[in-house]
Amino acid sequence: MTDPAENMPIIILAAGSSSRMGGLDKLMQMVDGVPLIRRQVDLARSVTTGPVIVALPPPPHARYDALAGTGSCCLTVADAAEGMNASLRAGCAALPADTPGAMILLGDLPDLTESDLKKVLQSVDFKSATLVWRGATEPGKPGHPVVFSARMFDRIAQLSGDSGGREAIAAVRDHVQLIPLPGNRARLDLDTPQDWAAWRAAQAANNNCDS
Repeated sequence: MTDPAENMPIIILAAGSSSRMGGLDKLMQMVDGVPLIRRQVDLARSVTTGPVIVALPPPPHARYDALAGTGSCCLTVADAAEGMNASLRAGCAALPADTPGAMILLGDLPDLTESDLKKVLQSVDFKSATLVWRGATEPGKPGHPVVFSARMFDRIAQLSGDSGGREAIAAVRDHVQLIPLPGNRARLDLDTPQDWAAWRAAQAANNNCDS
């Protein structure tokens, strides 16, 4: 029997407007030599043979061009301006009918690694009472990525706004498993130019220490 972790569908939430970036697009910032949005897709494809669905704002948009040739499915979210829950609803609705669950990956977490995603995936047991498997910081603060059992999809379909599914997770909090990942990788998002400058400075400092 195929391990569900090997072909888990992954939905990347990348339909936001980068409203705090002063006219720049945070998902088009270069990370590991490619735009962040492409880096996230490459990361997803490195851990699954299943579909990688990228929730995107309506075209025309540079993010579509950045994903050319990645083999991902670009999913236009007509109501993207509503917030993350519009992307969650659209992404889950686009999944194969028989999928037992899916991983949700945010487009703006640049420190997540292949090993982080694999650790969360390998914790999943769809036969258990657990409904949500969630990456966390090393001290245990909830973060991403998140795997939802298909038993959560009806709840997700009822969501609205920009909460990122928090209400759905809170409603089943006794059936949520946290998977600690190193450092703050599960929560470190970069929303402003100042965030990016600080992150790049820290990356440069770490590279100097390693050389």
